Amino acid sequence: MLNLRFIQDNPELVIEKLKKRNFDASEIVKNILDLYKQKNRLQGQADQAKAEMNKISKEIGILFREGKADEANAAKTRTSEIKESIKQFDIDFAEIEKKVFDLQVQLPNLPHDSVVPGKGEDDNEIVKIVGTIPEMDANALPHWELAQKYNLIDFELGVKLTGAGFPVYRGKGARLQRALISFFLDQAREAGYEEIQPPLMVNEASAYGTGQLPDKEGQMYHDATDNLYMIPTAEVPVTNIYRDVILDAKDLPFKNTAYSSCFRREAGSYGKDVRGLNRLHQFDKVEIVQVAHPDESYKILDKMVAHVAQLVEKLELPYRILRLCGGDIGFTSALTYDFEVFSAAQEKWLEVSSVSNFESFQANRLKLRFREEGVKKPQIAHTLNGSALALPRIVAALLENNQTPEGIKIPKVLVPYTGFDIID
Repeated sequence: MLNLRFIQDNPELVIEKLKKRNFDASEIVKNILDLYKQKNRLQGQADQAKAEMNKISKEIGILFREGKADEANAAKTRTSEIKESIKQFDIDFAEIEKKVFDLQVQLPNLPHDSVVPGKGEDDNEIVKIVGTIPEMDANALPHWELAQKYNLIDFELGVKLTGAGFPVYRGKGARLQRALISFFLDQAREAGYEEIQPPLMVNEASAYGTGQLPDKEGQMYHDATDNLYMIPTAEVPVTNIYRDVILDAKDLPFKNTAYSSCFRREAGSYGKDVRGLNRLHQFDKVEIVQVAHPDESYKILDKMVAHVAQLVEKLELPYRILRLCGGDIGFTSALTYDFEVFSAAQEKWLEVSSVSNFESFQANRLKLRFREEGVKKPQIAHTLNGSALALPRIVAALLENNQTPEGIKIPKVLVPYTGFDIID
């Protein structure tokens, strides 16, 4: 959430920066400024009323001592009237604050200066391409056919049990899933991340804190009885560990990793782009999260990008890194890098990770602050997160790229985890 003081002090800058997102903030910013002008006028009137009440209250005792009971009682009546008007001021202030808040949460984060304008994914910048795209046999199969051939993933059984987008992994398919999760978690732990096992449901305050509410309310599964939300990513519960917390600057950064199932209603429905594992309602992912000092957050972002890159390289998959344009960057992010691996049988790039710096946007919502030695007032921290990695499209690329006449070869780094080196 953008800082209100920053919006008030820099309205034109906010409007101009959000144009990169194709977001017209002019009306929202104008309304916020108008409401605060209205509040300031009311505040002036309230201050005058309080000053008048204090003055009259002092005079009442003097009037009684001078035997001027009628005047004293009239003054008491006047103070009662002023008290009621002050109560109304408080009600008006609360209404204005709510209106401002409702406007404030509609504003997305300001994009970093390096973010280019653009309408969507076609305008994203390719930062680098790593690895060689494998040349496949003309009879190469897409992963959904390989999954059926080797009895790895049962999509139809998932439909029977739950619905489309909820696959059932079995046999070596299930073991490959578990192997990838363990490998990703071990790599994160070796990089200094503390492992967290979070709940799969969060309350409204947590969903609001990381920006899923109100922006993505329709994209989450919601239990109306208990007002709980199924998590779309482990980022939500892990980052909320630090909600309403004041940290010590010398302890920054805080680094956490978590594996979780993720649940998203907006998985899509028909067409080749959503076949198989390409787009699911439930999937597994390992997340990395950092809480950082504002002066260090972009250096940390680079380190997180490097961490994800080495994961993909160890899996021997060709990949590319994209810097997202203003029209494709997430609501809460200031700068995002996407990782895509090449899926040989489908002949397309598949997104497997987003690594983002949210700067103070989430932390402002979370009231996540840190105290620095010699600085009296606590400061707002920066938060970052990244997928390290999301499993479905990694599995899709591993199956497709490593298929041979003998079977599907397993990358060497995973063999200690799977217990087998080929799926046949």
